[in-house]
Amino acid sequence: MRRVAIALAVLGPAVGGGVAAQQPLLRAYGLNVAFAADATPLSDALLSDVQRFRVMSRPSWGPWRLDLAYEHVLSASTVTGGTLVAGLVPAVTGNDWLPLQGTLWETDHLTWRHRVDRLGVVFQHDAVEVTIGRQPISWATTLFLTPADPFAPFDPSDPFREYRAGIDAARVRVFPGPFSEIEAVARVVDVDDDRAITALARGRTTTGRWEVSGWAGVLHEEAAGAIGVTVTVAGAAIRGEGVLRRTGDETVLRGTIGVDRSFNVGSRTLYVVVEYQRDGFGAADAAELPATLLSAAARRGELQVFGRDEVVLQGSLELHPLVSADALVIWNLNDASALLGPGISYSVTGSVNARAGVFIGVGPGAQPTGILGSEYGLVPTSGYVSLALFL
Repeated sequence: MRRVAIALAVLGPAVGGGVAAQQPLLRAYGLNVAFAADATPLSDALLSDVQRFRVMSRPSWGPWRLDLAYEHVLSASTVTGGTLVAGLVPAVTGNDWLPLQGTLWETDHLTWRHRVDRLGVVFQHDAVEVTIGRQPISWATTLFLTPADPFAPFDPSDPFREYRAGIDAARVRVFPGPFSEIEAVARVVDVDDDRAITALARGRTTTGRWEVSGWAGVLHEEAAGAIGVTVTVAGAAIRGEGVLRRTGDETVLRGTIGVDRSFNVGSRTLYVVVEYQRDGFGAADAAELPATLLSAAARRGELQVFGRDEVVLQGSLELHPLVSADALVIWNLNDASALLGPGISYSVTGSVNARAGVFIGVGPGAQPTGILGSEYGLVPTSGYVSLALFL
């Protein structure tokens, strides 16, 4: 109840004052994903369907703005407790401090959840912007594997990345120049009934072909610092980011380097991304996977993948102005497993997109002892079709 009171105290005046000042403009997003997965030694075959509906608004009054987004996710499965794999379920819960989400209805085969994904009051004046409440924040430099993003990084295998999940935070941004910014973020996170504070400050600037950023502070009550660099060379963007974490009695290094570039293939465009990550939190081999999956970093949602050394390759080819094909490979170099994710997208209209794809896990499966043989070896062969509507 104390959190509800805080949210109402902060947001109530802005909401109440805006009713007479301006009627907010509403936008909406709908997604339906039908999914089928084969059986594995540890899971049954399943059929499932996910319906996601989201409504958004950004009313403003002079220097004040209110960012709002509310969504429902209804998932049905033929298997009790069955869920989609490989990032197909949008984030509807997490390490949230404000009680603005929950399960409305749940049975063996049906789950209905809702979440306020944006609820932020924004004040902007001249070169200063202050946001308090649930909001999206990304400090990533690389595109898929982003260990230096301390907030809510995407699952790199997720084909539905239209909206980044909001986090509960207070954020101040200052823009000293047209290509520079300084910001500070403070948030409280509840994990396993434990409360941790994050307080970080970041600077970013662009000069010529270079963009450089860095942040430092306390992440989950542990000292941390990071740097990110992007430089454009011969039409390619070279991106890198790294973070040092002090956790327990050790210092952990996490980092990613990648290259992305567009090529002309006849009259069409081919876009290619290659990234390599070295993660001190990751498992050095299959034997370490169970401990990594149960680690504090994993429970806090910091790990996008679980291997010590991983590579992502992604290519997207425009087949037609309305049709594009893409292929994703996530390769764990430590246990010789990989996740393959080819797909195809079709722009039905300016506001309706259709997509179909498959996921194939390659690598050692379960060992005779029942221990995981690899990160991706037990991912079931699966396929999905989806339809997204933007209003």
